[in-house]
Amino acid sequence: MNRARLGRNVLALGLVSLLTDFSSEMIYPLLPVFLTTTLGAGPAALGIIEGVAETTASLLKLFSGVVADRTGRKKPLVVSGYGLSAAMRPLVGLATSWGHVLAVRFSDRIGKGIRTSPRDALIAASVPAQDRGRAFGLQRAMDHMGAVIGPLAAFLLLSGAGLSLRTVFFLSAIPGAAAVAALLFLVREPEGPAQPQARVTFGDGGLPPAFRRYLLIVCIFTLGNASDAFLILRAVEEGIPVAYVPLLWGAFHVVKSSFSIPAGILSDRWDRRKIVVAGWLVYAATYAAWGLAAGPGWMVGLFLVYGLYAAATEGVERALVADFVPALRRGTAYGWFHLVVGISALPASVLFGVLYKWRGAPAAFGASAALALIASAFLLSLRNPTGPAESGRETRSP
Repeated sequence: MNRARLGRNVLALGLVSLLTDFSSEMIYPLLPVFLTTTLGAGPAALGIIEGVAETTASLLKLFSGVVADRTGRKKPLVVSGYGLSAAMRPLVGLATSWGHVLAVRFSDRIGKGIRTSPRDALIAASVPAQDRGRAFGLQRAMDHMGAVIGPLAAFLLLSGAGLSLRTVFFLSAIPGAAAVAALLFLVREPEGPAQPQARVTFGDGGLPPAFRRYLLIVCIFTLGNASDAFLILRAVEEGIPVAYVPLLWGAFHVVKSSFSIPAGILSDRWDRRKIVVAGWLVYAATYAAWGLAAGPGWMVGLFLVYGLYAAATEGVERALVADFVPALRRGTAYGWFHLVVGISALPASVLFGVLYKWRGAPAAFGASAALALIASAFLLSLRNPTGPAESGRETRSP
């Protein structure tokens, strides 16, 4: 249990994630209400806004990863991405139409697309191989903790202080600015042998075949991983009062935050593939149960167990990317990873919604559970990368 400290870069990037989610989650849960009650928009407008925003982010994650590999520098891209999001996000408070909200969300997601892949590559480069799972687990844990604090702060400002929605949106600039300041003053470009690669391209031809198979397996799983909005819909259908949905969502993030670091540590000691598979099996079990269970008690319990799936997989899946791919190609690799997840998530929600309407909840949730089981079998058959057993040849963050 005597583990070395993770270093300043990892801790600082975790703090940046916490503050950024603190800022964004002061706004995001309130957007549907703001669009419908204040701006008079409908569900279709919300769908357009979120669809455009998330697709933009997915495409840019590949672009920024390739640029990070070409230049050999990651921090400038990370700072640019977080800075753009922090500057644009509070401008929702000035919106007078849903088109204005679309422009702000589009700009915010451009920032997310620019920063995500270089940030993940920066984390991987800041720790030795045997600590990657713990490093990514810490980043995800602090990210989820921000997702708990943000809605709580918004609730207190709205109900306790009596502030308006627009004022809460403006105040989200404070944690956003703090995140950028922490990034500027606490994070350093890792020292090491990495050199710019002029021949890096958007293609994946230079990436290891095992990594490309890993991407295919992640794609299969993600095709069954619909939006969590369907879980909230199911919970409300089974008797959870709408007023208690934010509390249920917060409890879900508390579970994810609490178990992300232990899951990362386990992945450093054991086979990372098996940790991911364990999470995917929890996913399959909870989704199968969601299609059959009834009553608010079951909904609460399933949400909490579902948090274990997210804790076990989000950070470890990213650590696996670094295990498969050499350091000079990791920006590109993370770009492809995030692109595959983002693009696969689009048809996943559409197919899930069609099945939900056509055959009901058991068919929709059952199909997702089946895809999770298929992906689990394929991942176990994939050759185990040597990442966790490597002899920490990469330089720690200063």
